[in-house]
Amino acid sequence: MSPAHRFDRGHTDDLISFLAASPSPYHAVANTAARLEKAGFRQIAETDAWDASAGGKFVLRGGAVIAWYVPEGATPATPFRIIGAHTDSPNLRVKPLPDTGAHGWRQVAVELYGGTLLNTWLDRDLGLSGRVTLRDGSSHLVNIDRPLLRVPQLAIHLDRGVNEGLKLDKQRHMTPIWGIGDPNEGDLIRFVAEESDLAAEDITGWDLMVHSVEAPAYLGRDRELLAAPRLDNLLSVHAGTAALAAVAGEPLPYIPVLAAFDHEENGSQSDTGADGPLLGTVLERSVFARGGTYEDKARAFAGTVCLSSDTGHAVHPNYAEHHDPGHHPMPNRGPILKVNVNQRYATDGTGRAVFAAACERAGVPWQHFVSNNAMPCGTTIGPITAARHGIATVDIGVACLSMHSARELCGADDPYLLAAALTAFLEG
Repeated sequence: MSPAHRFDRGHTDDLISFLAASPSPYHAVANTAARLEKAGFRQIAETDAWDASAGGKFVLRGGAVIAWYVPEGATPATPFRIIGAHTDSPNLRVKPLPDTGAHGWRQVAVELYGGTLLNTWLDRDLGLSGRVTLRDGSSHLVNIDRPLLRVPQLAIHLDRGVNEGLKLDKQRHMTPIWGIGDPNEGDLIRFVAEESDLAAEDITGWDLMVHSVEAPAYLGRDRELLAAPRLDNLLSVHAGTAALAAVAGEPLPYIPVLAAFDHEENGSQSDTGADGPLLGTVLERSVFARGGTYEDKARAFAGTVCLSSDTGHAVHPNYAEHHDPGHHPMPNRGPILKVNVNQRYATDGTGRAVFAAACERAGVPWQHFVSNNAMPCGTTIGPITAARHGIATVDIGVACLSMHSARELCGADDPYLLAAALTAFLEG
């Protein structure tokens, strides 16, 4: 069966479920692991010795997951085909001392994570999610998925010029309210413990963040669009997981890999980020577990290609002048190939050929994206992966509107078109 026929709108339906169940990177990783296990993959611990067995395997570390499938007959020098993505999204994250407030309001102290589009978090019903760590070192997922917090905007009667330009102070104006009363009696962590059936005195650490509780939904006259939180970049994580599961069990010339990192939105410099050693360590250990040498590892890396999959910008009908006039990606016209000659994206001509061949085999259309020369270009894990590991890397993704908003918008067909292209890429 060709990749194009493996995926349809049912893939997007499943993406909606995945997004709703993954309000934090830790939930995204747990849900990815569950899908991998259903496809026959097994989790292995980084602290254990690894063996040379064939089959699907994955490792989890915080908000990151690396999964790979070793086909029968793979040698230590067999190259990898990698789908790179990230699990984190810009949002508001709870500070170490969370209880605050003023003038009779109970509030939660938050720190801004990533390049947050601030105004999209105003007057929106917010839940709380993430993980807490207990005294014994164990971690537990938290998901309070109901209206709990809100960042209220100042009424227009008190700011008559607001429609001429909203200016938000990141410290003063972005603190959510979650009740009334004495701020010192808010005790957010005790509340989280009660909601999670945990003892508050056992919680010694937390990584908590807010999320919009509005469910993902199809939008438009013909339901041709998808409005949802965290499309950047759980759309790619979900598509990469589906593609890896689709090729598992096939006789492959490569070892297919899914690398979903945390902390892309703030530079990737962490032990779970793309600029850390996680991917390189996993790939090396896979080579060495199969009896390989440094020479085998070098040969495998030299033949490896990574598709760095992240969302990109569809042309905005109200702000077309912000886009390159010759490159106007549109929803539902297939994934985009991202190009920047200054290496904010890692794509070159050779990489374009690899991507074009995958799309041709999959039977899906594709588009180009390049930034307006007068504006700075964003970046991804692509250049980091290429530079850190010496791996040929191509930047791709799905075109969307409202990137880094609390709620983004893409074409409803593009998630499954991306999954088909990724599957063809992994199959080689």
